Amino acid sequence: QVQLVESGGGLVQPGGSLRLSCAASGSIRSINVMGWHRQAPGKQRELVATISNGGVTNYADSVKGRFTISRDNAKNMVYLQMNSLKPEDTAVYYCNLKAWSGRWWDDYWGQGTQVTVSS
Repeated sequence: QVQLVESGGGLVQPGGSLRLSCAASGSIRSINVMGWHRQAPGKQRELVATISNGGVTNYADSVKGRFTISRDNAKNMVYLQMNSLKPEDTAVYYCNLKAWSGRWWDDYWGQGTQVTVSS
Protein backbone atom coordinates (compact mmCIF):
# COMPACT_ATOMS: atom_id res chain seq x y z
CA GLN A 1 0.00 0.00 0.00
CA VAL A 2 1.08 3.57 -0.68
CA GLN A 3 0.45 6.64 1.47
CA LEU A 4 0.69 10.23 0.25
CA VAL A 5 0.88 13.20 2.62
CA GLU A 6 0.73 16.77 1.32
CA SER A 7 1.94 19.90 3.07
CA GLY A 8 2.59 23.55 2.28
CA GLY A 9 -0.86 24.92 1.56
CA GLY A 10 -2.17 28.14 3.02
CA LEU A 11 -3.38 31.66 2.38
CA VAL A 12 -1.42 33.87 0.02
CA GLN A 13 -2.04 37.19 -1.69
CA PRO A 14 -2.43 37.43 -5.47
CA GLY A 15 0.98 37.48 -7.09
CA GLY A 16 2.51 35.53 -4.22
CA SER A 17 4.15 32.12 -4.10
CA LEU A 18 3.67 28.82 -2.32
CA ARG A 19 5.50 25.51 -2.43
CA LEU A 20 3.56 22.29 -1.95
CA SER A 21 5.27 19.09 -0.91
CA CYS A 22 4.08 15.50 -1.04
CA ALA A 23 5.75 12.62 0.75
CA ALA A 24 5.11 9.13 -0.57
CA SER A 25 5.67 6.06 1.56
CA GLY A 26 5.02 2.35 1.27
CA SER A 27 5.63 -0.05 -1.61
CA ILE A 28 6.26 2.28 -4.54
CA ARG A 29 6.91 0.65 -7.89
CA SER A 30 9.77 2.04 -9.95
CA ILE A 31 7.69 2.99 -13.00
CA ASN A 32 5.40 5.73 -11.82
CA VAL A 33 4.05 9.18 -12.43
CA MET A 34 3.53 11.65 -9.62
CA GLY A 35 1.42 14.73 -9.93
CA TRP A 36 -0.84 17.38 -8.55
CA HIS A 37 -4.52 17.85 -9.19
CA ARG A 38 -6.85 20.47 -7.76
CA GLN A 39 -10.52 20.91 -7.08
CA ALA A 40 -12.20 24.25 -6.59
CA PRO A 41 -15.64 24.55 -4.94
CA GLY A 42 -18.37 23.48 -7.34
CA LYS A 43 -15.90 22.31 -9.98
CA GLN A 44 -14.48 18.97 -11.07
CA ARG A 45 -11.02 17.89 -10.05
CA GLU A 46 -8.49 18.89 -12.71
CA LEU A 47 -4.92 18.00 -13.49
CA VAL A 48 -2.35 20.65 -12.62
CA ALA A 49 0.98 18.99 -13.38
CA THR A 50 2.64 15.58 -13.57
CA ILE A 51 6.20 14.29 -13.59
CA SER A 52 7.37 10.80 -14.45
CA ASN A 53 10.08 8.91 -12.59
CA GLY A 54 12.27 9.81 -15.57
CA GLY A 55 11.60 13.51 -15.14
CA VAL A 56 9.17 14.12 -18.01
CA THR A 57 6.75 16.88 -17.04
CA ASN A 58 3.29 17.91 -18.16
CA TYR A 59 1.33 21.03 -17.18
CA ALA A 60 -2.18 22.33 -17.54
CA ASP A 61 -2.26 25.34 -19.85
CA SER A 62 -3.61 27.49 -17.02
CA VAL A 63 -0.43 27.07 -14.95
CA LYS A 64 2.30 26.92 -17.60
CA GLY A 65 5.03 29.44 -16.90
CA ARG A 66 3.87 29.95 -13.31
CA PHE A 67 4.05 26.51 -11.67
CA THR A 68 6.97 24.10 -11.62
CA ILE A 69 6.76 20.45 -10.62
CA SER A 70 9.81 18.54 -9.43
CA ARG A 71 10.60 15.35 -7.60
CA ASP A 72 13.29 13.72 -5.50
CA ASN A 73 13.23 10.01 -6.30
CA ALA A 74 15.61 9.13 -3.48
CA LYS A 75 13.25 10.68 -0.94
CA ASN A 76 9.99 9.76 -2.72
CA MET A 77 8.97 13.39 -2.69
CA VAL A 78 7.18 15.55 -5.26
CA TYR A 79 6.97 19.33 -5.12
CA LEU A 80 4.90 22.03 -6.74
CA GLN A 81 6.38 25.52 -6.81
CA MET A 82 3.57 27.97 -7.48
CA ASN A 83 4.45 31.54 -8.46
CA SER A 84 2.35 34.48 -9.60
CA LEU A 85 -0.67 32.98 -7.91
CA LYS A 86 -4.12 34.13 -8.96
CA PRO A 87 -7.47 33.96 -7.13
CA GLU A 88 -8.57 31.32 -9.63
CA ASP A 89 -5.81 29.05 -8.32
CA THR A 90 -7.77 28.72 -5.08
CA ALA A 91 -8.58 25.04 -4.59
CA VAL A 92 -7.80 21.92 -2.63
CA TYR A 93 -4.61 20.49 -4.12
CA TYR A 94 -4.23 16.72 -4.16
CA CYS A 95 -1.06 14.72 -4.62
CA ASN A 96 -1.41 11.72 -6.94
CA LEU A 97 0.76 8.71 -7.67
CA LYS A 98 0.16 6.36 -10.59
CA ALA A 99 2.31 3.23 -10.41
CA TRP A 100 2.65 0.64 -13.16
CA SER A 101 1.97 -2.85 -11.80
CA GLY A 102 3.08 -4.57 -14.98
CA ARG A 103 -0.50 -4.95 -16.15
CA TRP A 104 -2.31 -1.79 -15.08
CA TRP A 105 -1.83 1.54 -13.36
CA ASP A 106 -2.54 1.66 -9.63
CA ASP A 107 -3.84 5.05 -8.51
CA TYR A 108 -3.19 6.66 -5.11
CA TRP A 109 -4.31 10.00 -3.65
CA GLY A 110 -3.37 12.18 -0.73
CA GLN A 111 -5.89 13.84 1.56
CA GLY A 112 -5.44 17.27 -0.02
CA THR A 113 -4.15 20.65 1.12
CA GLN A 114 -6.05 23.92 0.82
CA VAL A 115 -4.57 26.78 -1.20
CA THR A 116 -6.38 30.11 -0.95
CA VAL A 117 -5.32 33.10 -3.03
CA SER A 118 -6.98 36.25 -1.75
CA SER A 119 -6.19 39.80 -0.74
